[in-house]
Amino acid sequence: MRNNQAMSVRPHRIAVLALDQVVGLDLGTPAQVFSTAWGADDTSRYDVRVCTPGGLPVRSTAGFQVLPDHGLELLETADTVIVPGIHAGTALTDGSIQPEVTEALRSAYDRGARVMSICTGAFVLAAAGLLDGRRATTHWAYAQRFRRLHSRVDLDPAVLFIVDDRVLTSAGVAAGIDLCLHVIRLDHGSEAANRVARRCVMPPWRDGGQAQYIEQPVPKVTDTSTANTREWVRQRLHEPIALRDLAEHARMSVRTFTRRFRSETGLSPAQWLLQQRTDHARLLLETTDLTVDQIAHRCGFNTTAALRQQLHQRIGVSPTTYRRTFHLRPPHSPRDLALSVVDLPVTPSSPGQEVQDRRESGVGAERV
Repeated sequence: MRNNQAMSVRPHRIAVLALDQVVGLDLGTPAQVFSTAWGADDTSRYDVRVCTPGGLPVRSTAGFQVLPDHGLELLETADTVIVPGIHAGTALTDGSIQPEVTEALRSAYDRGARVMSICTGAFVLAAAGLLDGRRATTHWAYAQRFRRLHSRVDLDPAVLFIVDDRVLTSAGVAAGIDLCLHVIRLDHGSEAANRVARRCVMPPWRDGGQAQYIEQPVPKVTDTSTANTREWVRQRLHEPIALRDLAEHARMSVRTFTRRFRSETGLSPAQWLLQQRTDHARLLLETTDLTVDQIAHRCGFNTTAALRQQLHQRIGVSPTTYRRTFHLRPPHSPRDLALSVVDLPVTPSSPGQEVQDRRESGVGAERV
């Protein structure tokens, strides 16, 4: 993320701002995910606290009240501010919020804090003026209302999350977990994020550009699922893999496999494979001393240049810069995170781009 401050020895302070009718799961997500990111001495790298305007109780959508320990003053010292989703209030009806909430959010951002939203929390950030002129996302079901209230925001309701400098927004419910894991990955590397994902019993990575809603978000592993084939591929990333190989392993026609694969993952086979190769390359850069050329070939890229291009496109840095930042870093050592990272959605923008994706991912030339 651009212009991140160096991580200090003290835990990174996160303020979760709960407003009335806060979504229960969204409220609990930051504490559950970030508090599980432990350092070498088994202490959390993050200090997560909840606040409300005036430190007063607020109602949740889950039938309980939130009794906070802090008021808006918590935002004055927070390194990251997170606004969970809400299901009622003026932010959703007329695009306004309390002046003191606007002031607290803008002051936090102006002094350098990272600001995030989960689901309809984007309405709060937009009401505070923090999303004007930016790309942002929210739950797809609220997209029409959001556009009506906030025409100056470049809304993309088709993705899981968006990172725009120090302002991060995510789609509904589980996408908030994806965004929190992504932030841990930015702060501490893929290995740390993967450990948190294992503790939370969830997939370690869903790309921010993945579709929000797909036909089968959590597919069952059956004879008609592509899950077993995806696992088979993960064990063979170093090998050239053609689309027909995937279809044959799944015992489907190419056409049926492609359609079912996209319905289960939200991506084409070529896009998904390219993502897997890039993520594995990041892990090898962090945990091994292999050369960039060796890593490129172990991850199935046709050339070292293809790996460099994909890493730069996805996280904005070269393999050398990425390794210098994340390789075998002591958990509590200060480091500079001044990386230029922009999440680019993985979307098939044109037939030509699909062909390029297949070339770089190593998927064969059959039409996807």
